Amino acid sequence: MSQADTAGEESAAGRLAAMAAAGEVDVVILGAGINGAGLFRDLCAQGVSCLIVDKADFGSGTSAAPSRLIHGGLKYLETGEFGLVAQSTLERNLLLQNAPHYVSPLPTVIPIFSWSKGMLAALRTLFGSTSAPRSRGALLIKIGLMIYDFYGSRNQVMPRHRMVGRRQALSEMPALNPSIVATGTYYDAKISHPERLVLELILDGLQANAGSASANYTALESSANGMLTFQPENGGAFSVRPKLVVNAAGPWIDDVNALLGAPSKMIGGTKGSHILLKHDELVKSLAGRMLYFEADDGRICLVYDYLGLALVGSTDIKADNPDEVRCEPDEVDYLLESVRTLLPGMIFEHAQIVYAYSGIRPLPASDASLPGLISRDHSAPVAEPDRDRPFAVISLVGGKWTTFRGFAEEVADAILDRLRRSRKVTTQSMPIGGGKDFPANAASRASWLAQARTETNVEEPRLDQLLSRYGTRALEIATHGPADEGELPDSDSYSRSEIDYIVRNEFVEHLADIVMRRSTLAIGGSLTSRDLQEIAMIAGRALGWNAKRIAQEVEAAVVELEGRNLMRLD
Repeated sequence: MSQADTAGEESAAGRLAAMAAAGEVDVVILGAGINGAGLFRDLCAQGVSCLIVDKADFGSGTSAAPSRLIHGGLKYLETGEFGLVAQSTLERNLLLQNAPHYVSPLPTVIPIFSWSKGMLAALRTLFGSTSAPRSRGALLIKIGLMIYDFYGSRNQVMPRHRMVGRRQALSEMPALNPSIVATGTYYDAKISHPERLVLELILDGLQANAGSASANYTALESSANGMLTFQPENGGAFSVRPKLVVNAAGPWIDDVNALLGAPSKMIGGTKGSHILLKHDELVKSLAGRMLYFEADDGRICLVYDYLGLALVGSTDIKADNPDEVRCEPDEVDYLLESVRTLLPGMIFEHAQIVYAYSGIRPLPASDASLPGLISRDHSAPVAEPDRDRPFAVISLVGGKWTTFRGFAEEVADAILDRLRRSRKVTTQSMPIGGGKDFPANAASRASWLAQARTETNVEEPRLDQLLSRYGTRALEIATHGPADEGELPDSDSYSRSEIDYIVRNEFVEHLADIVMRRSTLAIGGSLTSRDLQEIAMIAGRALGWNAKRIAQEVEAAVVELEGRNLMRLD
Protein backbone atom coordinates (compact mmCIF):
# COMPACT_ATOMS: atom_id res chain seq x y z
CA MET A 1 0.00 0.00 0.00
CA SER A 2 1.37 3.41 -0.92
CA GLN A 3 1.61 6.29 1.53
CA ALA A 4 -1.12 8.09 -0.41
CA ASP A 5 -3.45 5.10 -0.08
CA THR A 6 -2.77 4.79 3.64
CA ALA A 7 -3.41 8.50 4.14
CA GLY A 8 -6.69 8.22 2.22
CA GLU A 9 -7.97 5.37 4.36
CA GLU A 10 -6.87 7.07 7.58
CA SER A 11 -8.56 10.29 6.44
CA ALA A 12 -11.92 8.57 5.87
CA ALA A 13 -11.78 6.71 9.19
CA GLY A 14 -10.33 9.73 10.94
CA ARG A 15 -13.13 12.04 9.83
CA LEU A 16 -15.76 9.70 11.19
CA ALA A 17 -13.86 9.22 14.46
CA ALA A 18 -13.41 12.99 14.87
CA MET A 19 -17.09 13.62 14.24
CA ALA A 20 -18.11 10.91 16.70
CA ALA A 21 -15.69 12.32 19.30
CA ALA A 22 -17.10 15.82 18.87
CA GLY A 23 -20.59 14.36 19.01
CA GLU A 24 -22.14 17.11 16.91
CA VAL A 25 -22.77 17.79 13.23
CA ASP A 26 -24.88 20.29 11.34
CA VAL A 27 -26.77 17.81 9.12
CA VAL A 28 -27.13 14.03 8.99
CA ILE A 29 -28.27 12.61 5.64
CA LEU A 30 -29.75 9.12 5.86
CA GLY A 31 -29.47 7.38 2.49
CA ALA A 32 -26.65 7.73 -0.03
CA GLY A 33 -28.51 7.38 -3.29
CA ILE A 34 -28.46 10.06 -5.96
CA ASN A 35 -30.64 12.55 -4.04
CA GLY A 36 -28.77 12.12 -0.77
CA ALA A 37 -25.37 12.30 -2.47
CA GLY A 38 -26.37 15.38 -4.47
CA LEU A 39 -27.52 17.17 -1.31
CA PHE A 40 -24.34 16.10 0.53
CA ARG A 41 -22.13 17.69 -2.13
CA ASP A 42 -24.18 20.89 -2.19
CA LEU A 43 -24.19 21.36 1.59
CA CYS A 44 -20.49 20.55 1.89
CA ALA A 45 -19.74 23.20 -0.72
CA GLN A 46 -21.62 25.74 1.42
CA GLY A 47 -19.46 24.97 4.48
CA VAL A 48 -22.14 22.92 6.26
CA SER A 49 -20.75 19.92 8.14
CA CYS A 50 -22.55 16.76 7.03
CA LEU A 51 -22.58 13.07 7.76
CA ILE A 52 -24.03 10.89 5.01
CA VAL A 53 -24.86 7.32 5.98
CA ASP A 54 -26.27 4.33 4.11
CA LYS A 55 -27.27 0.96 5.52
CA ALA A 56 -25.86 -0.68 2.38
CA ASP A 57 -23.39 0.52 -0.25
CA PHE A 58 -23.43 4.01 -1.69
CA GLY A 59 -25.79 4.15 -4.68
CA SER A 60 -26.86 0.52 -4.30
CA GLY A 61 -30.64 0.92 -4.01
CA THR A 62 -33.00 2.64 -6.43
CA SER A 63 -30.15 4.75 -7.80
CA ALA A 64 -28.50 1.60 -9.19
CA ALA A 65 -31.65 0.51 -11.03
CA PRO A 66 -32.62 3.28 -13.45
CA SER A 67 -33.08 3.03 -17.20
CA ARG A 68 -29.67 4.78 -17.29
CA LEU A 69 -31.18 7.76 -19.03
CA ILE A 70 -30.76 11.43 -18.31
CA HIS A 71 -33.98 12.62 -19.85
CA GLY A 72 -36.30 15.58 -19.78
CA GLY A 73 -39.46 13.55 -19.29
CA LEU A 74 -41.29 13.77 -22.61
CA LYS A 75 -44.14 11.61 -21.30
CA TYR A 76 -44.78 14.00 -18.39
CA LEU A 77 -46.26 16.47 -20.86
CA GLU A 78 -49.32 14.20 -21.00
CA THR A 79 -50.03 14.65 -17.30
CA GLY A 80 -49.49 18.40 -17.41
CA GLU A 81 -46.26 18.38 -15.37
CA PHE A 82 -44.75 21.18 -17.43
CA GLY A 83 -42.66 22.50 -14.54
CA LEU A 84 -41.05 19.08 -14.14
CA VAL A 85 -40.29 18.91 -17.87
CA ALA A 86 -38.78 22.41 -17.76
CA GLN A 87 -36.55 21.48 -14.82
CA SER A 88 -35.64 18.08 -16.24
CA THR A 89 -34.58 19.39 -19.64
CA LEU A 90 -32.45 22.08 -18.01
CA GLU A 91 -30.81 19.59 -15.65
CA ARG A 92 -30.19 17.19 -18.55
CA ASN A 93 -28.38 19.95 -20.43
CA LEU A 94 -26.36 20.88 -17.34
CA LEU A 95 -25.32 17.25 -16.77
CA LEU A 96 -24.09 17.01 -20.34
CA GLN A 97 -21.74 19.86 -19.45
CA ASN A 98 -20.89 18.98 -15.83
CA ALA A 99 -20.50 15.21 -16.17
CA PRO A 100 -19.41 14.70 -19.79
CA HIS A 101 -17.35 11.64 -18.83
CA TYR A 102 -20.56 9.75 -17.99
CA VAL A 103 -23.43 11.61 -19.69
CA SER A 104 -23.71 11.78 -23.48
CA PRO A 105 -26.37 12.65 -26.08
CA LEU A 106 -28.79 9.92 -27.14
CA PRO A 107 -30.77 10.32 -30.38
CA THR A 108 -34.19 8.83 -29.67
CA VAL A 109 -36.60 7.43 -32.27
CA ILE A 110 -40.35 7.16 -31.66
CA PRO A 111 -42.09 4.68 -34.00
CA ILE A 112 -45.58 6.01 -34.84
CA PHE A 113 -48.43 3.75 -35.92
CA SER A 114 -51.23 6.26 -36.66
CA TRP A 115 -51.68 9.87 -37.70
CA SER A 116 -54.30 11.20 -35.30
CA LYS A 117 -55.00 8.72 -32.48
CA GLY A 118 -54.70 9.74 -28.85
CA MET A 119 -55.66 13.43 -29.09
CA LEU A 120 -58.88 13.25 -27.08
CA ALA A 121 -57.42 10.80 -24.58
CA ALA A 122 -54.38 13.05 -24.12
CA LEU A 123 -56.62 16.05 -23.43
CA ARG A 124 -58.59 14.03 -20.87
CA THR A 125 -55.36 12.97 -19.15
CA LEU A 126 -54.06 16.54 -19.18
CA PHE A 127 -57.20 17.66 -17.34
CA GLY A 128 -57.06 14.91 -14.71
CA SER A 129 -58.35 11.70 -16.25
CA THR A 130 -56.95 8.53 -14.66
CA SER A 131 -56.31 6.81 -17.98
CA ALA A 132 -53.44 7.52 -20.37
CA PRO A 133 -53.65 7.29 -24.17
CA ARG A 134 -53.22 3.76 -25.49
CA SER A 135 -51.93 5.03 -28.82
CA ARG A 136 -50.23 8.29 -29.67
CA GLY A 137 -50.52 9.42 -33.27
CA ALA A 138 -48.15 11.54 -35.34
CA LEU A 139 -50.03 14.78 -34.70
CA LEU A 140 -49.96 14.32 -30.93
CA ILE A 141 -46.27 13.37 -30.98
CA LYS A 142 -45.40 16.33 -33.21
CA ILE A 143 -47.04 18.73 -30.76
CA GLY A 144 -45.29 17.04 -27.84
CA LEU A 145 -41.87 17.25 -29.48
CA MET A 146 -42.33 20.93 -30.32
CA ILE A 147 -43.16 21.68 -26.69
CA TYR A 148 -40.24 19.50 -25.58
CA ASP A 149 -37.84 21.45 -27.80
CA PHE A 150 -39.15 24.70 -26.32
CA TYR A 151 -38.49 23.57 -22.76
CA GLY A 152 -35.08 22.17 -23.72
CA SER A 153 -33.87 25.44 -25.22
CA ARG A 154 -32.20 26.64 -22.01
CA ASN A 155 -28.48 25.78 -22.12
CA GLN A 156 -29.31 23.88 -25.32
CA VAL A 157 -26.53 21.55 -26.46
CA MET A 158 -28.39 19.16 -28.81
CA PRO A 159 -30.37 19.40 -32.06
CA ARG A 160 -34.12 19.86 -32.25
CA HIS A 161 -36.51 17.09 -33.25
CA ARG A 162 -37.36 15.91 -36.75
CA MET A 163 -40.08 13.68 -38.19
CA VAL A 164 -39.98 11.51 -41.30
CA GLY A 165 -42.51 9.37 -43.15
CA ARG A 166 -42.72 5.60 -43.35
CA ARG A 167 -40.51 5.12 -46.41
CA GLN A 168 -37.57 7.13 -45.06
CA ALA A 169 -38.00 5.70 -41.57
CA LEU A 170 -37.75 2.13 -42.83
CA SER A 171 -34.77 2.98 -45.01
CA GLU A 172 -33.00 4.34 -41.94
CA MET A 173 -34.05 1.47 -39.68
CA PRO A 174 -35.31 -1.51 -41.74
CA ALA A 175 -35.90 -3.72 -38.69
CA LEU A 176 -38.87 -1.64 -37.51
CA ASN A 177 -42.40 -3.02 -37.74
CA PRO A 178 -43.49 -2.12 -41.32
CA SER A 179 -46.92 -0.99 -40.15
CA ILE A 180 -45.49 2.30 -38.88
CA VAL A 181 -46.66 5.50 -40.60
CA ALA A 182 -43.76 7.72 -39.46
CA THR A 183 -41.07 8.22 -36.84
CA GLY A 184 -40.11 11.18 -34.72
CA THR A 185 -36.52 11.68 -33.61
CA TYR A 186 -35.44 13.88 -30.71
CA TYR A 187 -32.45 14.02 -28.36
CA ASP A 188 -32.13 13.06 -24.73
CA ALA A 189 -29.09 11.64 -22.95
CA LYS A 190 -27.78 8.48 -21.32
CA ILE A 191 -25.48 7.84 -18.38
CA SER A 192 -22.84 5.14 -18.60
CA HIS A 193 -21.92 4.82 -14.90
CA PRO A 194 -24.77 6.01 -12.62
CA GLU A 195 -23.40 4.26 -9.53
CA ARG A 196 -20.02 5.91 -10.02
CA LEU A 197 -21.65 9.34 -10.38
CA VAL A 198 -23.20 8.85 -6.93
CA LEU A 199 -19.78 7.94 -5.55
CA GLU A 200 -18.14 10.96 -7.18
CA LEU A 201 -20.70 13.32 -5.64
CA ILE A 202 -19.76 11.97 -2.20
CA LEU A 203 -16.04 12.24 -2.95
CA ASP A 204 -16.54 15.81 -4.17
CA GLY A 205 -18.39 16.66 -0.96
CA LEU A 206 -15.64 15.22 1.21
CA GLN A 207 -13.04 17.16 -0.75
CA ALA A 208 -15.01 20.39 -0.35
CA ASN A 209 -15.45 20.13 3.41
CA ALA A 210 -12.94 18.56 5.80
CA GLY A 211 -15.56 18.65 8.55
CA SER A 212 -17.87 16.21 6.75
CA ALA A 213 -17.83 12.41 6.74
CA SER A 214 -19.45 9.41 5.09
CA ALA A 215 -20.23 5.83 6.07
CA ASN A 216 -21.65 2.95 4.05
CA TYR A 217 -22.88 -0.36 5.46
CA THR A 218 -23.89 1.54 8.59
CA ALA A 219 -27.38 1.18 10.04
CA LEU A 220 -29.33 3.69 12.10
CA GLU A 221 -29.78 1.86 15.41
CA SER A 222 -31.71 4.37 17.48
CA SER A 223 -32.80 7.97 17.93
CA ALA A 224 -33.09 9.19 21.52
CA ASN A 225 -32.57 12.46 23.39
CA GLY A 226 -31.47 14.22 20.22
CA MET A 227 -28.73 11.68 19.51
CA LEU A 228 -28.57 9.31 16.54
CA THR A 229 -26.71 6.06 17.17
CA PHE A 230 -25.29 4.09 14.26
CA GLN A 231 -23.96 0.57 14.01
CA PRO A 232 -21.43 -0.09 11.24
CA GLU A 233 -21.34 -3.57 9.75
CA ASN A 234 -17.72 -3.76 10.90
CA GLY A 235 -16.70 -1.77 13.97
CA GLY A 236 -18.21 -0.24 17.04
CA ALA A 237 -21.33 1.88 17.33
CA PHE A 238 -21.07 5.67 17.37
CA SER A 239 -23.42 8.56 18.07
CA VAL A 240 -23.83 12.14 16.85
CA ARG A 241 -26.15 15.01 17.70
CA PRO A 242 -27.43 16.68 14.50
CA LYS A 243 -29.02 20.09 14.17
CA LEU A 244 -31.17 18.70 11.37
CA VAL A 245 -31.78 15.32 9.70
CA VAL A 246 -32.53 14.62 6.05
CA ASN A 247 -34.26 11.35 5.24
CA ALA A 248 -33.05 10.43 1.74
CA ALA A 249 -33.75 6.71 2.11
CA GLY A 250 -35.90 6.45 -1.02
CA PRO A 251 -38.27 3.49 -0.82
CA TRP A 252 -37.30 3.06 2.84
CA ILE A 253 -38.33 6.61 3.86
CA ASP A 254 -41.34 5.57 5.94
CA ASP A 255 -39.30 2.90 7.77
CA VAL A 256 -36.58 5.42 8.62
CA ASN A 257 -39.06 8.05 9.76
CA ALA A 258 -40.53 5.52 12.16
CA LEU A 259 -37.06 5.02 13.69
CA LEU A 260 -36.65 8.79 13.96
CA GLY A 261 -39.91 9.22 15.83
CA ALA A 262 -41.57 10.96 12.88
CA PRO A 263 -43.97 8.28 11.53
CA SER A 264 -45.17 8.81 7.97
CA LYS A 265 -46.92 7.26 4.98
CA MET A 266 -45.24 9.11 2.14
CA ILE A 267 -44.08 6.43 -0.29
CA GLY A 268 -46.13 4.47 -2.81
CA GLY A 269 -43.44 3.11 -5.06
CA THR A 270 -43.55 1.23 -8.32
CA LYS A 271 -41.16 -1.42 -9.55
CA GLY A 272 -39.14 -1.05 -12.72
CA SER A 273 -37.26 -3.99 -14.25
CA HIS A 274 -34.76 -4.10 -17.11
CA ILE A 275 -32.93 -6.78 -19.07
CA LEU A 276 -29.71 -6.62 -21.09
CA LEU A 277 -29.41 -8.77 -24.19
CA LYS A 278 -26.38 -10.01 -26.09
CA HIS A 279 -27.84 -9.18 -29.49
CA ASP A 280 -25.26 -7.90 -31.98
CA GLU A 281 -27.77 -7.64 -34.84
CA LEU A 282 -30.03 -5.35 -32.82
CA VAL A 283 -27.17 -3.20 -31.51
CA LYS A 284 -25.89 -2.72 -35.05
CA SER A 285 -29.38 -1.80 -36.27
CA LEU A 286 -29.81 0.78 -33.50
CA ALA A 287 -26.60 2.53 -34.59
CA GLY A 288 -26.40 4.53 -31.37
CA ARG A 289 -30.10 5.41 -31.27
CA MET A 290 -32.73 4.58 -28.68
CA LEU A 291 -36.17 3.27 -29.65
CA TYR A 292 -38.84 4.78 -27.39
CA PHE A 293 -42.07 2.94 -28.09
CA GLU A 294 -45.48 1.84 -26.90
CA ALA A 295 -45.98 -1.74 -25.77
CA ASP A 296 -49.31 -3.42 -26.50
CA ASP A 297 -50.74 -2.23 -23.17
CA GLY A 298 -49.84 1.42 -23.84
CA ARG A 299 -46.85 1.37 -21.49
CA ILE A 300 -43.82 3.26 -22.81
CA CYS A 301 -40.80 0.99 -23.27
CA LEU A 302 -37.31 1.54 -24.60
CA VAL A 303 -34.33 -0.24 -26.09
CA TYR A 304 -30.85 1.13 -26.77
CA ASP A 305 -27.18 0.20 -26.92
CA TYR A 306 -25.62 0.14 -23.45
CA LEU A 307 -21.97 -0.97 -23.39
CA GLY A 308 -22.50 -3.06 -26.52
CA LEU A 309 -25.60 -4.78 -25.13
CA ALA A 310 -29.26 -4.05 -25.85
CA LEU A 311 -30.85 -2.60 -22.72
CA VAL A 312 -34.62 -3.18 -22.70
CA GLY A 313 -36.93 -1.58 -20.16
CA SER A 314 -38.96 -1.07 -18.26
CA THR A 315 -41.91 -2.39 -16.33
CA ASP A 316 -43.98 -0.20 -14.00
CA ILE A 317 -45.71 -2.26 -11.33
CA LYS A 318 -46.94 -1.13 -7.92
CA ALA A 319 -44.64 -2.59 -5.26
CA ASP A 320 -43.65 -1.78 -1.71
CA ASN A 321 -40.86 -4.14 -0.64
CA PRO A 322 -37.51 -2.83 -1.90
CA ASP A 323 -35.56 -5.49 -0.01
CA GLU A 324 -37.06 -8.31 -2.09
CA VAL A 325 -37.21 -6.70 -5.51
CA ARG A 326 -35.98 -8.63 -8.55
CA CYS A 327 -36.87 -9.02 -12.22
CA GLU A 328 -39.57 -11.70 -12.27
CA PRO A 329 -40.19 -14.20 -15.11
CA ASP A 330 -43.42 -12.50 -16.21
CA GLU A 331 -41.57 -9.20 -16.51
CA VAL A 332 -38.88 -10.82 -18.64
CA ASP A 333 -41.58 -12.25 -20.92
CA TYR A 334 -43.28 -8.84 -21.15
CA LEU A 335 -40.08 -7.07 -22.18
CA LEU A 336 -39.11 -9.72 -24.73
CA GLU A 337 -42.57 -9.72 -26.27
CA SER A 338 -42.53 -5.93 -26.50
CA VAL A 339 -39.37 -5.87 -28.63
CA ARG A 340 -40.59 -8.83 -30.70
CA THR A 341 -43.66 -6.81 -31.69
CA LEU A 342 -41.62 -3.72 -32.48
CA LEU A 343 -38.90 -5.58 -34.41
CA PRO A 344 -40.68 -8.60 -35.92
CA GLY A 345 -37.80 -9.66 -38.15
CA MET A 346 -35.46 -10.30 -35.24
CA ILE A 347 -35.29 -13.20 -32.80
CA PHE A 348 -35.51 -12.53 -29.06
CA GLU A 349 -34.92 -15.37 -26.62
CA HIS A 350 -34.27 -15.87 -22.92
CA ALA A 351 -30.82 -17.24 -23.74
CA GLN A 352 -29.75 -13.78 -24.94
CA ILE A 353 -30.18 -12.27 -21.48
CA VAL A 354 -26.82 -11.60 -19.81
CA TYR A 355 -28.02 -9.41 -16.95
CA ALA A 356 -31.25 -8.16 -15.38
CA TYR A 357 -31.99 -5.70 -12.62
CA SER A 358 -34.93 -4.17 -10.84
CA GLY A 359 -35.63 -1.38 -8.37
CA ILE A 360 -38.42 0.43 -6.58
CA ARG A 361 -39.12 3.99 -7.68
CA PRO A 362 -39.70 5.99 -4.45
CA LEU A 363 -42.79 7.78 -5.77
CA PRO A 364 -45.20 9.68 -3.54
CA ALA A 365 -48.14 7.72 -2.16
CA SER A 366 -50.95 7.91 -4.70
CA ASP A 367 -54.39 6.48 -5.47
CA ALA A 368 -53.79 6.67 -9.24
CA SER A 369 -55.28 3.68 -11.04
CA LEU A 370 -52.23 3.34 -13.29
CA PRO A 371 -48.62 3.47 -12.02
CA GLY A 372 -47.62 5.54 -15.04
CA LEU A 373 -49.89 8.37 -13.87
CA ILE A 374 -48.13 8.76 -10.50
CA SER A 375 -46.15 11.99 -10.48
CA ARG A 376 -42.37 11.81 -10.90
CA ASP A 377 -41.99 15.26 -9.34
CA HIS A 378 -40.32 15.74 -5.98
CA SER A 379 -41.15 17.30 -2.63
CA ALA A 380 -39.46 17.75 0.73
CA PRO A 381 -42.03 17.63 3.55
CA VAL A 382 -40.77 18.58 7.01
CA ALA A 383 -41.52 16.99 10.38
CA GLU A 384 -40.81 19.84 12.78
CA PRO A 385 -39.04 19.21 16.12
CA ASP A 386 -41.12 18.02 19.05
CA ARG A 387 -40.58 17.28 22.72
CA ASP A 388 -38.93 13.93 22.08
CA ARG A 389 -37.05 14.91 18.91
CA PRO A 390 -35.25 18.26 19.02
CA PHE A 391 -34.30 18.25 15.32
CA ALA A 392 -36.46 18.65 12.23
CA VAL A 393 -36.64 15.81 9.70
CA ILE A 394 -36.79 16.69 6.02
CA SER A 395 -37.86 13.78 3.79
CA LEU A 396 -36.85 13.69 0.11
CA VAL A 397 -39.90 12.22 -1.59
CA GLY A 398 -40.11 11.26 -5.25
CA GLY A 399 -37.98 12.87 -7.90
CA LYS A 400 -36.11 11.38 -10.81
CA TRP A 401 -32.45 10.74 -11.54
CA THR A 402 -32.09 13.70 -13.90
CA THR A 403 -33.29 16.35 -11.44
CA PHE A 404 -31.10 15.45 -8.46
CA ARG A 405 -28.99 18.63 -8.63
CA GLY A 406 -31.97 20.96 -8.79
CA PHE A 407 -33.75 19.04 -6.01
CA ALA A 408 -30.59 19.20 -3.89
CA GLU A 409 -30.29 22.94 -4.45
CA GLU A 410 -33.89 23.52 -3.36
CA VAL A 411 -33.44 21.49 -0.16
CA ALA A 412 -29.99 22.93 0.56
CA ASP A 413 -31.40 26.46 0.38
CA ALA A 414 -34.15 25.51 2.83
CA ILE A 415 -31.56 23.99 5.19
CA LEU A 416 -29.28 27.02 4.93
CA ASP A 417 -32.22 29.21 5.85
CA ARG A 418 -32.92 27.07 8.92
CA LEU A 419 -29.25 27.23 9.92
CA ARG A 420 -29.27 30.99 9.27
CA ARG A 421 -26.52 30.77 6.71
CA SER A 422 -26.25 31.87 3.11
CA ARG A 423 -25.28 30.09 -0.08
CA LYS A 424 -21.58 30.48 -0.97
CA VAL A 425 -21.52 28.84 -4.39
CA THR A 426 -23.97 27.50 -6.95
CA THR A 427 -23.71 23.96 -8.25
CA GLN A 428 -25.29 24.86 -11.58
CA SER A 429 -21.96 24.87 -13.44
CA MET A 430 -19.98 22.79 -10.95
CA PRO A 431 -18.23 19.79 -12.60
CA ILE A 432 -18.76 16.39 -11.00
CA GLY A 433 -15.74 14.21 -10.24
CA GLY A 434 -13.82 13.29 -13.35
CA GLY A 435 -15.90 15.75 -15.36
CA LYS A 436 -13.60 18.52 -14.18
CA ASP A 437 -11.38 19.72 -17.06
CA PHE A 438 -12.71 16.90 -19.25
CA PRO A 439 -11.68 17.41 -22.90
CA ALA A 440 -14.70 18.80 -24.72
CA ASN A 441 -13.95 17.68 -28.29
CA ALA A 442 -11.81 15.30 -30.35
CA ALA A 443 -8.93 17.75 -30.66
CA SER A 444 -8.76 18.53 -26.95
CA ARG A 445 -9.11 14.83 -26.15
CA ALA A 446 -6.16 14.00 -28.40
CA SER A 447 -4.13 16.76 -26.71
CA TRP A 448 -5.08 15.49 -23.24
CA LEU A 449 -4.08 11.93 -24.15
CA ALA A 450 -0.75 13.04 -25.58
CA GLN A 451 0.06 15.04 -22.46
CA ALA A 452 -1.05 12.18 -20.19
CA ARG A 453 1.13 9.78 -22.19
CA THR A 454 4.14 11.98 -21.48
CA GLU A 455 3.30 12.26 -17.77
CA THR A 456 2.45 8.62 -17.09
CA ASN A 457 4.36 6.58 -19.70
CA VAL A 458 1.11 4.65 -20.24
CA GLU A 459 0.03 3.87 -23.81
CA GLU A 460 -2.65 6.17 -25.27
CA PRO A 461 -5.25 3.44 -26.00
CA ARG A 462 -5.19 2.49 -22.32
CA LEU A 463 -5.40 6.13 -21.23
CA ASP A 464 -8.32 6.65 -23.60
CA GLN A 465 -10.10 3.69 -22.03
CA LEU A 466 -9.52 5.05 -18.53
CA LEU A 467 -10.60 8.55 -19.56
CA SER A 468 -13.95 7.20 -20.75
CA ARG A 469 -14.36 5.23 -17.54
CA TYR A 470 -13.22 7.75 -14.91
CA GLY A 471 -12.94 11.12 -16.64
CA THR A 472 -9.88 13.12 -15.69
CA ARG A 473 -9.41 11.00 -12.57
CA ALA A 474 -7.91 8.57 -15.06
CA LEU A 475 -4.46 10.00 -14.30
CA GLU A 476 -4.67 8.77 -10.70
CA ILE A 477 -5.68 5.27 -11.78
CA ALA A 478 -3.10 5.10 -14.58
CA THR A 479 -0.24 5.82 -12.18
CA HIS A 480 -1.46 3.58 -9.35
CA GLY A 481 0.56 0.47 -8.60
CA PRO A 482 3.51 -1.11 -10.38
CA ALA A 483 3.27 -0.76 -14.16
CA ASP A 484 -0.47 -1.50 -14.29
CA GLU A 485 0.18 -5.14 -13.25
CA GLY A 486 -1.59 -6.57 -16.29
CA GLU A 487 -5.23 -7.33 -17.01
CA LEU A 488 -7.58 -9.67 -15.21
CA PRO A 489 -7.47 -13.27 -16.51
CA ASP A 490 -10.48 -12.96 -18.84
CA SER A 491 -10.83 -9.19 -19.22
CA ASP A 492 -9.43 -7.10 -22.04
CA SER A 493 -10.49 -3.96 -20.21
CA TYR A 494 -9.90 -3.96 -16.44
CA SER A 495 -6.42 -4.30 -14.94
CA ARG A 496 -5.31 -5.64 -11.58
CA SER A 497 -3.86 -2.30 -10.49
CA GLU A 498 -7.10 -0.57 -11.48
CA ILE A 499 -9.08 -2.91 -9.23
CA ASP A 500 -6.53 -2.35 -6.46
CA TYR A 501 -7.02 1.43 -6.77
CA ILE A 502 -10.80 1.03 -6.51
CA VAL A 503 -10.52 -1.14 -3.41
CA ARG A 504 -8.14 1.21 -1.62
CA ASN A 505 -9.78 4.52 -2.51
CA GLU A 506 -13.51 4.02 -3.06
CA PHE A 507 -15.05 2.78 0.20
CA VAL A 508 -15.22 -0.88 -0.82
CA GLU A 509 -16.56 -3.24 1.84
CA HIS A 510 -17.65 -6.24 -0.24
CA LEU A 511 -16.72 -7.95 -3.47
CA ALA A 512 -20.11 -7.09 -4.98
CA ASP A 513 -19.34 -3.38 -4.52
CA ILE A 514 -16.48 -3.73 -7.00
CA VAL A 515 -18.11 -5.79 -9.72
CA MET A 516 -21.60 -4.26 -9.54
CA ARG A 517 -21.09 -0.58 -8.70
CA ARG A 518 -17.46 0.57 -8.96
CA SER A 519 -17.12 -1.12 -12.36
CA THR A 520 -19.31 -2.31 -15.23
CA LEU A 521 -17.93 -5.85 -15.15
CA ALA A 522 -21.25 -7.39 -14.08
CA ILE A 523 -23.79 -5.30 -15.95
CA GLY A 524 -21.60 -5.30 -19.05
CA GLY A 525 -21.84 -9.09 -19.14
CA SER A 526 -18.09 -9.66 -19.22
CA LEU A 527 -17.54 -10.95 -15.69
CA THR A 528 -16.29 -14.54 -15.41
CA SER A 529 -15.74 -16.83 -12.45
CA ARG A 530 -11.96 -16.55 -12.87
CA ASP A 531 -12.10 -12.75 -12.87
CA LEU A 532 -14.40 -12.75 -9.84
CA GLN A 533 -11.95 -14.94 -7.96
CA GLU A 534 -8.99 -12.77 -8.96
CA ILE A 535 -10.80 -9.58 -7.92
CA ALA A 536 -11.59 -11.17 -4.57
CA MET A 537 -7.91 -11.97 -4.09
CA ILE A 538 -6.90 -8.38 -4.90
CA ALA A 539 -9.51 -7.04 -2.48
CA GLY A 540 -8.43 -9.54 0.14
CA ARG A 541 -4.81 -8.36 0.00
CA ALA A 542 -5.83 -4.71 0.24
CA LEU A 543 -8.44 -5.12 2.97
CA GLY A 544 -6.86 -7.91 5.00
CA TRP A 545 -9.40 -10.61 4.22
CA ASN A 546 -8.38 -14.15 5.14
CA ALA A 547 -9.06 -17.19 2.94
CA LYS A 548 -12.42 -17.84 4.61
CA ARG A 549 -13.60 -14.27 4.08
CA ILE A 550 -12.51 -14.34 0.44
CA ALA A 551 -14.50 -17.54 -0.14
CA GLN A 552 -17.54 -16.03 1.59
CA GLU A 553 -17.34 -12.88 -0.55
CA VAL A 554 -17.14 -14.91 -3.76
CA GLU A 555 -20.09 -17.09 -2.74
CA ALA A 556 -22.22 -14.08 -1.76
CA ALA A 557 -21.49 -12.30 -5.04
CA VAL A 558 -22.34 -15.40 -7.09
CA VAL A 559 -25.62 -15.90 -5.23
CA GLU A 560 -26.64 -12.29 -5.86
CA LEU A 561 -25.55 -12.14 -9.49
CA GLU A 562 -27.09 -15.46 -10.50
CA GLY A 563 -30.18 -15.22 -8.29
CA ARG A 564 -31.21 -11.58 -8.62
CA ASN A 565 -29.44 -10.49 -11.81
CA LEU A 566 -29.92 -13.63 -13.94
CA MET A 567 -26.20 -13.82 -14.77
CA ARG A 568 -24.55 -17.04 -15.90
CA LEU A 569 -20.97 -16.92 -14.67
CA ASP A 570 -18.65 -19.04 -16.82
